[in-house]
Amino acid sequence: MKFRYLSSGESHGKKLTAIIEGVPSNFEIDIEKINNELARRQKGYGRGARMQIENDKVEINSGIRLGKTVGSPICLEVINKDYEKWQDSMSVLPVDGDADLKTVTKLRPGHADFCGVMKYNQRDVRNILERSSARETAIRVAVGAIAKQILEKFGIKIKSTVISIGMVVAEDFDVDNENDLNCPDIIAYQKMQEEIDIAAQRGVSLGGQVRVEIENLPVGLGSHVHWDRKLDGLLAQAVMSIQAVKSVEFGLGRQAAFLPGDKVHDEIFYENGKIFRKTNNAGGIEGGMSNGEPIVITLAMKPIPTMKTPLKSVDLSDKTEQMAHFERSDTCAVPACGVVAEAVCAIVIAQQFLEKFGGDSFEEISANYENYKKIIAEI
Repeated sequence: MKFRYLSSGESHGKKLTAIIEGVPSNFEIDIEKINNELARRQKGYGRGARMQIENDKVEINSGIRLGKTVGSPICLEVINKDYEKWQDSMSVLPVDGDADLKTVTKLRPGHADFCGVMKYNQRDVRNILERSSARETAIRVAVGAIAKQILEKFGIKIKSTVISIGMVVAEDFDVDNENDLNCPDIIAYQKMQEEIDIAAQRGVSLGGQVRVEIENLPVGLGSHVHWDRKLDGLLAQAVMSIQAVKSVEFGLGRQAAFLPGDKVHDEIFYENGKIFRKTNNAGGIEGGMSNGEPIVITLAMKPIPTMKTPLKSVDLSDKTEQMAHFERSDTCAVPACGVVAEAVCAIVIAQQFLEKFGGDSFEEISANYENYKKIIAEI
């Protein structure tokens, strides 16, 4: 059975939920590791007031018993604490006509507002913005945290690094500085803080770039035989599905278009019984399959569309020119985007790993994986 999930919930609704199907039995799952990922998503210099309201914790309702998966669907939920103030406007049932429904009619450039109201024949933008909000990513991070724990059993690790915010680009990556922007370059980190402070004073938002690295993958996840089985295609779709992400690159990415072939392709060597590369310009994927090197993905996140200094727009109710709707927002959420990117990549890699080494239990999958490693070692 394929590892997959469905999620539901709105930004100011009661809760965010997900049902995960296809997780084999006997995988140990640590709920605190899930909560740690949720906490990472909430952090970051430049986050808004919503992050002070919520204290995201996951509730596991099924599929795990005594700390281990049992093979049945896993049900997760994350409560929206802010729902306490939105019970009338987000009520499932009809409410009294005098209730404040927090109706929104002013469209925001760059958000799902315009397209959504047209597609779903709505007059209240709230019916669109609540689900299209990046708040939805909290439950994806919870699902991804379970995928991460599955992958960790086989030594596969995923991490993200912020490499730029606004016009500030990090240059030093060979250091281990922990900070609230997840940027290893301390000089760039300080400049990024200054950029965020300036943007906050102006009432505008900032985007940036994140690098995701997936390490210790076996050769052969994904496939070359059909377009919808290519690993880079699957990862690209997952990353591009994150709110505000506008581009994704693997390895050299677009730089490969400007270089000759001998500067792009990674030469292959053999030594001490092992095939290896000295470079990783391909970013760990060739022909739609993992090649054994770390997968390196760079994504670009646009500035968040909701801003204190809004752009010109139109009021849907009377078509008059108005300034766009403003609701609480972040000045910068690039580090959080990195955490979400880790999660969606973990989900894809877990799907592909379980598909290739499939079985109904951790023990069966482990045996299949060990047998595969013996086979490829003999090639």
